Amino acid sequence: MSDWNDNNRQSFGQRQTGFGSVPRAGDAVARGETFDAGLRSHMLKIYNYMTSGILLTGIVSLLTAQSGLVYTLMSGPLFWLVALAPLGFVFAMSFGANKFSQGTLQVMFWGFAIAMGLSLSSIFVVYTGESIAATFFATAGAFAGLSLFGYTTKKDLSGFGTFLIMGVVGLIIASILNIFLGSSTLSLAISFLGVLIFAGLTAYDTQRLKREYQHLRGTEFAGKAVILGALSLYLDFINMFMFLLRFMGSRE
Repeated sequence: MSDWNDNNRQSFGQRQTGFGSVPRAGDAVARGETFDAGLRSHMLKIYNYMTSGILLTGIVSLLTAQSGLVYTLMSGPLFWLVALAPLGFVFAMSFGANKFSQGTLQVMFWGFAIAMGLSLSSIFVVYTGESIAATFFATAGAFAGLSLFGYTTKKDLSGFGTFLIMGVVGLIIASILNIFLGSSTLSLAISFLGVLIFAGLTAYDTQRLKREYQHLRGTEFAGKAVILGALSLYLDFINMFMFLLRFMGSRE
């Protein structure tokens, strides 16, 4: 009788732990906690890269302005080189991500941050340092709130992505047209819409990067995705800052 009970318990245990058994609730919780920890680590790396890139841009920009090099960069053939270099980095990183190694993308990201610093150094000639600092901290606060919303909201923001990208294209076209028109009203409208569009992109990109982790975790591309994600959020921050500076900036 005892043998029968032992064998029955053993076969029951085998059915519980064998192939096709019903997963235990504790296992699902453990997997969920592991996923959440990995997601937090992934997003933290993105934010660290983005923050470091913005700080590097700020330092390069300030030193370039204080040294007087900004006046050399604002005139002559160097102007176009400095103005277009950041765009070249963005295109190269975006379209060449599969070909470049993670280390190469890292170097390109820091190169992009330096190029942006040189390009943005002219704002210290146009606006006062106090208004630039005030706008930066206002942008940082808005970015933090919008990114937190994108990370925590249950609402699917993917439907807004197409409209936001179309909005960016519209901003570019309107800005080019206003170079020839020189309309202050149009310039104000572009700045207002620019703040709204990149505020929306901050929340959208944060949610997009969060969702991408589910497909990228454990792959070789995960490390590259961190750098590309940092680039996306960096661009959202800088563009929102520049458009907001047109409202909050006090001219020299």
